[in-house]
Amino acid sequence: MAFLYYRPISGYLQTRSELDARRAQVVALRTEKARLERRLARTTSDAALAREARRIGYVKPGERLFIVKGITAWQRNHPAPAP
Repeated sequence: MAFLYYRPISGYLQTRSELDARRAQVVALRTEKARLERRLARTTSDAALAREARRIGYVKPGERLFIVKGITAWQRNHPAPAP
């Protein structure tokens, strides 16, 4: 009699184990999705767009771009005063 119950019970336990693993995966994916949505919201803001444009060298209309070279050498020769 116990032999007849073995297969259905083992199938049930295996399915329950797989379901728990899938639920954990869903939780992890939802967390990652929320993180990515927050990152997307930050990067599509006007301030983030302006920062990125400045970083790659864009200037606003009417502004002048100055390229300063040799900053590290100047800093080596002129150490900052101690506070």
